[in-house]
Amino acid sequence: MKFFVDTADTAEIKELESTGLLDGVTTNPSLIAKSGRQFKEVIAEICEITDGDVSAEVAATDFETMIKEAHELKKIADNVVIKLPLTFDGLKACKQLTDEGTKTNVTLCFSANQALLAAKAGATYISPFIGRLDDINLDGLELIQEIRDIYDNYGFETQILAASIRTANHVKDCALIGADVATVPPATLKALVKHPLTDKGLEAFLADWAKTGQSIL
Repeated sequence: MKFFVDTADTAEIKELESTGLLDGVTTNPSLIAKSGRQFKEVIAEICEITDGDVSAEVAATDFETMIKEAHELKKIADNVVIKLPLTFDGLKACKQLTDEGTKTNVTLCFSANQALLAAKAGATYISPFIGRLDDINLDGLELIQEIRDIYDNYGFETQILAASIRTANHVKDCALIGADVATVPPATLKALVKHPLTDKGLEAFLADWAKTGQSIL
């Protein structure tokens, strides 16, 4: 499974990139607004930090303007992936951009039927939102499983990019189901390394080492 980080905080991205665990970055208008910076400036800086795919979302809702914005965003860096809403115009834009050789990420997916349409349109990534479905008492992980089954049935190459991930268990369950990518907030990605028995074991090892009075250096 690939790990993308869902943030526009370039300091967090730099830290995670240094670990070798990071495969890409996803952003959205809300994350850019939170940064308080200029949109294209932030995307350009992120693309300099990582060689992985960096999703940059169009602001338009009509096909013609989506394409114009996509062409402008592609000028920023070669690893920009155009993020599009799962609407008819978004799918139409996805098809044209795919035909042009541009990678796309179709976002705000909440049903298997939507995911099927995105794959038919040639999307590089489909972003089903787990947490937001859980919030309305639907099973977000069930959606991941449905999409996996449909894509495997027909050999679609669109990658399932599990989004709106809230917990470490979400990541584990998506990996078990077979999602291709998990995009997670920095804090959630860091939490994956944590386990109370690891902490307890390390504490015991350090206490025993201190008793020896030795030093490796």
